[in-house]
Amino acid sequence: MSSAQPGPVRPDVEGRSVGELLGELTGDLSKLMRQELELAKLELKEEATKAGKAAGMLAGAGVAGHLVLVFLSLTVMWALANVMDLAWAALIVTVIWAIVAAVLGLSGRTKLKQVNLKPEQTIDTLKEDAEWARTRNS
Repeated sequence: MSSAQPGPVRPDVEGRSVGELLGELTGDLSKLMRQELELAKLELKEEATKAGKAAGMLAGAGVAGHLVLVFLSLTVMWALANVMDLAWAALIVTVIWAIVAAVLGLSGRTKLKQVNLKPEQTIDTLKEDAEWARTRNS
């Protein structure tokens, strides 16, 4: 017995013009690109859903953390009230939080000034591509 394995399947191109073959190839490539874009959209939608859920959990953690700070502040205030007047204890806790807010605000403002939203690398690459295309066509 001989095990005859068929060779690679080749499309029948006899009797077809180069224009027909190129048209079919262009159509196939176009279809492939549409399918790839659709797949990318589906993947991005799934990832966006995951990111949305994670962001919701982080927001919940932020709210819970805020409540922790509020109750911790009240605890410190009442603890200080055991050794001084409650109004002075509240003022001390308020001043501490004002200092924390000022430091964080100034640090954030400084870091925000360092942000550059202009995509420098992409702009450079696009300029190089345009220059290459100009020299190629000349």
